[in-house]
Amino acid sequence: MAKVSAKAKATAKTVGRKVSPKKVSKNIVVESMRATPLAQQNIELVERKGIGHPDSISDGIAEAVSLALCKMYLERFGEILHHNTDQNEVVGGQSAPKFAGGEVLEPIHIMLSGRAITQVNGERLPYSTTAINATKEYLKRFPNLDVNRHITVDCRIGKGSFDLIKNFEALKDQCKMDGRGNHCLLANDTSFGCSFAPYSDTELVCLETEKYINGAMKKKLKETGEDVKVMCSRNGKKINMTIACAMVDRYVPDADHYASVIEEMHERVLDNATKYTDYDLALAINHADNPATGNFYLTVTGLSAENGDDGSVGRGNRMNGLITPYRTMSMEASAGKNPITHVGKMYNILANWIANDIVKKSNGNIVEADVRILSQIGRPISDPETCSVQLFLAPGADEAKWQKEAYAISDEWLENINKVTEKVVKGQVTVF
Repeated sequence: MAKVSAKAKATAKTVGRKVSPKKVSKNIVVESMRATPLAQQNIELVERKGIGHPDSISDGIAEAVSLALCKMYLERFGEILHHNTDQNEVVGGQSAPKFAGGEVLEPIHIMLSGRAITQVNGERLPYSTTAINATKEYLKRFPNLDVNRHITVDCRIGKGSFDLIKNFEALKDQCKMDGRGNHCLLANDTSFGCSFAPYSDTELVCLETEKYINGAMKKKLKETGEDVKVMCSRNGKKINMTIACAMVDRYVPDADHYASVIEEMHERVLDNATKYTDYDLALAINHADNPATGNFYLTVTGLSAENGDDGSVGRGNRMNGLITPYRTMSMEASAGKNPITHVGKMYNILANWIANDIVKKSNGNIVEADVRILSQIGRPISDPETCSVQLFLAPGADEAKWQKEAYAISDEWLENINKVTEKVVKGQVTVF
């Protein structure tokens, strides 16, 4: 297998008019890369934090609060007003788990923060009640968590920055309509979003394993909680998978039963993983367990947040559901940002859709696509400062043809960026 040189270079053939980059429509630049795609490299690391991980809970709450505020604003005013709820903290509680059932001693504390429009024309809005109710409703998806006894919620969402609100509200008067309204939506931050396609085998195994554990497998093994973390490392064509999975103590009477659950889970997870790869698979579950010292991963609620494990928005999975240190990534938290003009959300989602469309429509001619989109505060979101598309072509692929196709796909999605808002508000986009 060919090694990738640190000096590997890209062939920068810009698709579009032969003028300076600033004058090219949408500032889209498509390059063909002369490097080895990730799936063909020797080493790969991938992580997935499950829905019950404290960081994922923070992301889920942030997005639930944003969507609830969107609904409230739409019902009252017919439009989504400025807000960003991408700041909250899950502060771990205290518990005393034990075989056959323990108890939560101190509740998990959730502090909501961020900014929103809190009043209009002197009318105070129920933003705080809306946010707290959305939080509690979201947490009902964890069946072993008693929302009334096991959590407390403190809403500290405040009024947004005057400058950002002014920018957000003045957009109708500052720019020309384009038929879709995109040119009247101005970026409220200078930031970038990025993504890639397709998933490698390692990434797909990592993602689908957590979904399986917190999905179909629950019907067979109710002992498993929702706090699951999956870490995969690939060396050549062997994937080593390490899983941490909280167990719900009331369903586990003793150490022997615990061991039998781990054994059955091991078999089921490997069987499921073979659907997504032909690589050799090795699996370790709850590797820190030590039966000799009585150390087991037991919880009362199925969540490690019950006993000192904290969580924050944006510290976990990226928009595509994974943490991928061998891939292009943005540190922006997509969850909780407004789905209108915050490019930290909009561009991460859009980059993912562009990359996937490019690969899908190439019918195997494009092995991998990386997309990075940079905004400029106050500039229309449909007209980024830069949209960089990098293609890894299959041997013999028509370079000019697929560069042109990638350019057209990128341009079309930017023209229809309003579809991101539509799908987010309908709850059709997963951002972590």
